[in-house]
Amino acid sequence: MRSFVHTTGPSRVVFGAGTLSQVSDEVERLGGARVLLLSDGSPALRKDVERLRAALGDLAVAEFDGAAMHTPVGVTEQALGTVREQRVDCLVAIGGGSTTGLAKALAVRTDLPQIIVPTTYAGSEATPVLGETVDGRKVTRSAPGILPETVVYDIELTLGLPAPISVTSGVNALAHAVEALYSPDATPVTDAMALEAVAAIARALPALHDDPSALEARAELLQAAWLAGTCLGAVGMGLHHKLCHTLGGTFGLPHADTHTVVLPHAMAYNAAAAPDAMDRVARALGVPDAPTGVFDLIRRVGGPTSLRELGMAEADLNRAAEAATAQPYPNPREVTRTGLAGLLRDAWQGRRPQPTAGSALDLRALTGEVVASFDGCANPRLRQLLSDLARTLHSYAIRNDLTPREWQRAVDFLTEAGHLTTDTRQEFILLSDTLGVSSVVDALANSRTPEATSSAILGPFYVAGPPAAGHGSDIAGGLTGTPMWADITVTGQEGEPVADAVVDVWQSNEDGFYDVQLPDLDGPVLRARFTTGADGRFTFWSILPSEYPIPDDGPVGRMLSAVGRHPYRAPHVHFLISAPGHQPLVTQLFVRGGAYLDGAPGQRDAVFGVKDDLITDFVRHTGPTPDGRPVDGEWRLLEFTFRIARPGH
Repeated sequence: MRSFVHTTGPSRVVFGAGTLSQVSDEVERLGGARVLLLSDGSPALRKDVERLRAALGDLAVAEFDGAAMHTPVGVTEQALGTVREQRVDCLVAIGGGSTTGLAKALAVRTDLPQIIVPTTYAGSEATPVLGETVDGRKVTRSAPGILPETVVYDIELTLGLPAPISVTSGVNALAHAVEALYSPDATPVTDAMALEAVAAIARALPALHDDPSALEARAELLQAAWLAGTCLGAVGMGLHHKLCHTLGGTFGLPHADTHTVVLPHAMAYNAAAAPDAMDRVARALGVPDAPTGVFDLIRRVGGPTSLRELGMAEADLNRAAEAATAQPYPNPREVTRTGLAGLLRDAWQGRRPQPTAGSALDLRALTGEVVASFDGCANPRLRQLLSDLARTLHSYAIRNDLTPREWQRAVDFLTEAGHLTTDTRQEFILLSDTLGVSSVVDALANSRTPEATSSAILGPFYVAGPPAAGHGSDIAGGLTGTPMWADITVTGQEGEPVADAVVDVWQSNEDGFYDVQLPDLDGPVLRARFTTGADGRFTFWSILPSEYPIPDDGPVGRMLSAVGRHPYRAPHVHFLISAPGHQPLVTQLFVRGGAYLDGAPGQRDAVFGVKDDLITDFVRHTGPTPDGRPVDGEWRLLEFTFRIARPGH
């Protein structure tokens, strides 16, 4: 859980655990001295009201505990009398949407500042929208003055919220997020908030259903409710909210429960007219189809799924459809009386919506069965890896609507890679390298010690047990190329020399081939094993490395060609360093100014192996060499210090 204070526009948010104690500070910040404490009088809220009253102390001069669902104007008038009699200068409301609605109704009539302390996940405290019931009809309005000045979210207040109310108020928040995504007023900012809210609610609701005391899940759900309410407060409402206001205001149905039942059906009604929004909701939920995914989520967490179970009479469905179409309002799909009658009948009966035409099949049961088949694995890490692999592969196939022919081509590709792989040709490592997987795994394993030299991928041409070589020896074996003198030092993290470090070195020739690719060569060349001296140093002669293509005569090469990528690696020398009491280091040094070090994606190093701190100078020289070896013309000097880390660093 992350605690924070967030201020945006005219509204301030205080979020965390135990923040109820800060309400009096917020009252004083707003200049308040005479507070009216608002609640709905429910027994479940009594202890929280007592705590808030104690926190306010002498600031609380009056209380009104008659907040009612759908904010009847008659109740507002009663509370308004208390405001006038007690000369109230600040409103503090604790509870769910009913209490928040009352505070908003009083504020819009008096311009008094509001502090809302939510105990549910409704999210209405984050919107400048007020819904009031007059003569059995619920009407809404929006104005800046309706938005509360401060919202104090205290996660501890939600711990006692019964699971059914947690579910329905959470789905109420989900409805805010979904409608914000296809609102004509949607922006990238509201989209981002809405999608984050959808994903968080999808995670948190099942977690709360399974463990109502899960503090982190309640924190995530409360934050999602704030995000969803905030984005909806910035855009207009559509069909879903219009229907729920009609059903609640006219027929007296419970607010959050009605949102819960109606949401998947309103989404199904709009799905064909808002495909992009529905696709994004589906991805955030992790399901193939958004309306059915929401319905299944509600059923999974035990929420209501039919208007019939909420007390709606079947005979009232047509009247509800007529009332909901009486006034026009923005919605992706045209709202017709016939269309709404069908929607409401499905909602009344509790039918699962039909998947949207063209949506992916719902294969979660199959994936679940495969994952469950690994439950008997005694090795927990192996079970985790295989389970996640199955989920990932199934998800990939579903997202891309993979055809049998495409999958067979993938199998053939892997089969050919296996046939090509030998002791001297590793096509699977090439595949891993060219897809960047090798670099990802390398980074995960070796990028947590910033004071050590960066690691790099091993590559497909390493051969264990290279021949030992003495300091100053020539590993080029007589091959042509620009001579290169390497003076290498190995130190610890503090710069102390590391003696007796074993360092394997290997590189290609000037034509881009490693010795294992040249069967006519007599013995290993351009590869050797050195041991550092007491000063941590070793030296050797070699030749300047050049860029070279990875083997491209197999399936990996054809893949690169098919997508317009070259097969070349930037010029480099490989090093593998091992020393007692230190972590091994696999890395490469790249020639500064060499080819394929920069450029557009797909035009740089073919295996994504270059790191900035591994690009170094291979300095041009002529004349005398460090060991007196005669060289005609140019030679290069490579000087570099490798820092290696101790275990646990």
